[in-house]
Amino acid sequence: MGFDTLFMPGIILCVGILTIWLGFRRFLSLSGNGPRKCLRWIERAVLLPVILLLLCITGVSALNTVKIWSFHPHESTPGEINLVDGHMMHINCTGSGSPTLVLESGWGSSWQIWIKVQAALSKTTRVCSYDRPGYGYSDAQPDPRDADHIAIELHSLLTQAKITGPIVLMGHSVGGLFIRDYATRYPEEVAGLVFVDAVSPSWGLGKVNAFPHWFARLGLRTACSTNTFVLVGSCAWPRPGTGPRWKLAIGGLCHQQVCALGPESDSFARSGEETVQTGPYGALPILIISHDPAKWPADWENAWSKMQEDLKKLSTRSRRIVARNSTHVIQLERPDLLNKEVPLFIEQIRGTAAQPASYGSTVTE
Repeated sequence: MGFDTLFMPGIILCVGILTIWLGFRRFLSLSGNGPRKCLRWIERAVLLPVILLLLCITGVSALNTVKIWSFHPHESTPGEINLVDGHMMHINCTGSGSPTLVLESGWGSSWQIWIKVQAALSKTTRVCSYDRPGYGYSDAQPDPRDADHIAIELHSLLTQAKITGPIVLMGHSVGGLFIRDYATRYPEEVAGLVFVDAVSPSWGLGKVNAFPHWFARLGLRTACSTNTFVLVGSCAWPRPGTGPRWKLAIGGLCHQQVCALGPESDSFARSGEETVQTGPYGALPILIISHDPAKWPADWENAWSKMQEDLKKLSTRSRRIVARNSTHVIQLERPDLLNKEVPLFIEQIRGTAAQPASYGSTVTE
């Protein structure tokens, strides 16, 4: 848990209480009659909603911070924690067998994004989900949060966890950039790649933020410090488990990982530059699973579909599957497809299942 999510709310609480007290005193001093009665009433009309807004922000920030504080000391961490460059990183491995399947999440997602598929995939081989720095149970790392740094950190984490290869990397969304960087940097360890509605390097090249960098980061830090994401329900999408402790875990962990998105977003163009020359990977087995085109606006879909088709050029042994009725988060909306196709992909790498009839194909399932 970082400064913005734990200590900054305490500062907000102190400043908020002081400001509310001063504002309330000023509000009371404006009563009575006099030559400037009209101006005093206008000032009171402005002060009242300001005081109420400050009460709301201060109260919500304090309440949610207490919830997050009360959760973390008592909740056991699934998997294990390893030190990478002096910072704690979390990895959760289940099942057994080789190659090990390593799951790379997209922006704003911790290891929990794979919860609907990891148990099923673990019946075929060893499966490891993990938290990048700043997400879930992993400590934040200094900027930049680009593909090169993330690939090196993952390699160090796998080494600490005694996972030496061969591995199959499965990356969702921007995680596609990170697994490409890893496969280029450590080719001797990688036995296959799975892209789950993944972006390509060209998606981030040349993109410019609509708002100034400092303005966007200030807005994100303010939202994190006031626990806004918990308040507006951004952390309420379904996870397994019931009861107050799981609800607390969802709020606390989701809140932190949304706040960790900012530094990675800032490094998006840099990650694109670092990975634009990655590949092709010869005959490396590659499986591409992408969302249903009918679920996205046409102006977005045309570029995205071309990008998915271009991923097939990374290997002579690649194929693409379009996930019917799924949007971007396929592992949550079509876990059945991943739980069917990825084990088959693993068996094909092992040589215990027949190879696909036609590489370079695109089918819809």
